[in-house]
Amino acid sequence: MDLVTLPDIRAAADRIRDATVRTPLLPCPWAGGPGSLWVKPESLQAVGAFKIRGALNTLARLDPERRRRGVVAYSSGNHARAVAAAARAAGVRAHVVMPDSTPQVKIDGTRAYGAEVVLCGPGEREAVAGRLVTELGAELVPPFDHPDVIAGQGTVGLEIAADLPDVGVVLVPVSGGGLAAGVGTAVRALCPRARVVGVEPELAADAREGLHTGRRVDWPVADRARTMADGLRAQPSELTFAHLRAVLDDIVTVGEDEIRAAMALLARHGGLVAEPSGAVATAAWLFRAPRLPDGPAVAVVSGGNVDPALLAEVLSTTPDGLPSGTAAVSRRGGVDR
Repeated sequence: MDLVTLPDIRAAADRIRDATVRTPLLPCPWAGGPGSLWVKPESLQAVGAFKIRGALNTLARLDPERRRRGVVAYSSGNHARAVAAAARAAGVRAHVVMPDSTPQVKIDGTRAYGAEVVLCGPGEREAVAGRLVTELGAELVPPFDHPDVIAGQGTVGLEIAADLPDVGVVLVPVSGGGLAAGVGTAVRALCPRARVVGVEPELAADAREGLHTGRRVDWPVADRARTMADGLRAQPSELTFAHLRAVLDDIVTVGEDEIRAAMALLARHGGLVAEPSGAVATAAWLFRAPRLPDGPAVAVVSGGNVDPALLAEVLSTTPDGLPSGTAAVSRRGGVDR
């Protein structure tokens, strides 16, 4: 199986440079001492998530005839919104299949870019998208299972390597695996001493189990749907799993309360709105620090498209600060508030 390479990612960066935000690395002195952790806020992209990178790169690679026929995507939200935005920018018709359990903010955000949204039941989105591709003669733009998507997401890793060449560990959310595959490929090539660690919710840790057993595993949809991190309920494909095995050093998991705590800390101390899926990498730094390699760390905040009611509930019920005994506190000597 051919894997995405650093030249593929660099070519993607050239294609999408003028249409994406080059998100900064922000220091997080509140997370265990000055200089310990930086976050990469992909929530600052125009669509609120990293997914715009892969969508833009994939559409840029379509020839005129395929663009004329339009595109179809399926997603729990962020890829949907990204494909809708990329399609509007390219003047391409887009149909997007979304589970009916998707937060309304993501459905509305997708429609706002002019895409036709098709809602479906749990576990049906790929089948519904397949039927639309056949009926419309359109091009499928999958959320992660495509080399152009992986290369686009890998531009996040290019920027991390350029901004923090001595990075010791990069923490990246894992769901379908496109972001972790691309980021890991870039960081491995440019910062060979760095470690790349994936992060999953404990309630959707299929990729971690697969990485540790050496083969893809299948968790029932109902099991993966238990996590509040709705953007991390997918499973790796053969293509992305091959990348994860090649570029990840490990995958760690975080609990639901830990995700909530990370969301609250990012909002209160970092000035960043993170959806649950976007907060898991920061949660890993806060609560799994003894299991992580030493050195400067970067946590990718992959998205910020959170339902306002959920964010309000998290902020109103989650105490401020890190609990005593938190991994980042015990290992790094306190929190600078």
